[in-house]
Amino acid sequence: MPYRPPADAARCAVVDLGSNSVRLVVYEGHSRNPVSIFNEKAVLRLGRGQAATGRLHEDGMAQAFTVLHRYHAVARAMGADPFEVLATAAVRDATNGRAFVAALQLRLPGVPIQILSGTDEAAYSAMGVLCGIPAADGVLADIGGGSLELVRLVSGERGALQTTGLGVIRLAERSDNDPVRARAIADADLSEVPWLSEGMGRDLYLVGGAWRALARIHMAQVGYPLHMVHHYAIGREEARDLAGVVGSAGRRALERLPAIPRRRIDDLPYAAIVLRRVLRATGARRVVFSASGLREGWFMQRMPEAIRAEDPLLASGREMAARLGRDRTLPPALIAWTDPLFPNDKIETRRLREATCWMSDIGSHDHPEFRAEQAFLRVLRQPGIGLDHHARAFLALAIAMRYEAEETGEFLRPARLLLDVASAHRAEVLGTALRLAYTLSAGTPDLLAGTSLAMTGGRLVLRLAEDTGVFAGESVMRRLDRLAHAVGLEAGTEAARRDAA
Repeated sequence: MPYRPPADAARCAVVDLGSNSVRLVVYEGHSRNPVSIFNEKAVLRLGRGQAATGRLHEDGMAQAFTVLHRYHAVARAMGADPFEVLATAAVRDATNGRAFVAALQLRLPGVPIQILSGTDEAAYSAMGVLCGIPAADGVLADIGGGSLELVRLVSGERGALQTTGLGVIRLAERSDNDPVRARAIADADLSEVPWLSEGMGRDLYLVGGAWRALARIHMAQVGYPLHMVHHYAIGREEARDLAGVVGSAGRRALERLPAIPRRRIDDLPYAAIVLRRVLRATGARRVVFSASGLREGWFMQRMPEAIRAEDPLLASGREMAARLGRDRTLPPALIAWTDPLFPNDKIETRRLREATCWMSDIGSHDHPEFRAEQAFLRVLRQPGIGLDHHARAFLALAIAMRYEAEETGEFLRPARLLLDVASAHRAEVLGTALRLAYTLSAGTPDLLAGTSLAMTGGRLVLRLAEDTGVFAGESVMRRLDRLAHAVGLEAGTEAARRDAA
């Protein structure tokens, strides 16, 4: 019998059948941040030779039957339902595409197989990007082997969209592997998308394996401290320079570049050429790489509206609290308890503080000797796609301080490199405050309710209600002094009635 997951951990699976590769992803649960528990890819190059023949590659089709049979077996064994196949540019454009799907359907009876139109593919991609970057504003460009989908994103809403034949395999074949001709073809195709200029001064969101490979090259070149492509952002000129180098390099030069994936070497020059032409057409100020796209868009389309409407940052915090914390009712109390320390909170800084409070007990079951480092790494590297690198660094540093990490700890280095001085200080203050809160409350909202903080008359005052089980012992005073020092005030305590604490 196939495994049947519990209802609150329901699984679904999707196959992205592209021009270059085919990938199976199995997701678990109903979540604002898709949780992938299985991910497998095979390179089939179905679209190889299609520009000349108009047909899917014979070897690629033969391999596809074998690979898709395995993916179906994996999905069934893991209890994933539904299991769907999404076929993109190579299949929809091939003269034998529908015959191939019909043959595939015979081998996978009952499995939905969709041939996505270019519009459908772009729409899924946009939903996937907005899943991780809800306020995205600019132009989305999703590159595959057979096509390039372009979508105008306006303050988190999907606008105009269009598909072009600028996938890396197709462009190489259309240009007879001539970079000069490839640039001219790209310019001509992009000139047919008049709204691209609306990206002027905004962000360009890049989706697709070939562009993620470019990001990894750049990260290795600059020694970036967090090896995570999702939300990696670079300025326009850096992106132009990177694309210029890769687009004009020969194979031997490409092989010497750091972090280059060998299977991408043939595709990268054409990905770089398209990137440079898109940068010119849009006038984008910055490039943001996204690891979420079509597959995450498919997943989010299945989610109820209430889940889609959640803030992914806060949802990530709540999910971690539910999975790893001791008391789900404590974080809201911590948010209110820390309010006096941050009287001038803006929307974004308050979101980060709220998420930190939700994550603040995730090390409760870890070994005490390694709690700070373990919690730091868990937060910094968590799979939540709604966290940019600044947010990850802030949350991780604050949580490490909550567990009294040494300020000079070497494991904190990635966060310190990613944060400016003011943000790092804010994270340290918040983490120090949370350490004091947990010392007072033992991680319970009932005990925390007998305490409060106030900044008054140049002092940071801890008010303690009588007869509530909390008192200003040595460990409390030590942590209060540390917090007061961090905010530049003198520490003090006051007795208070329970209803005034």
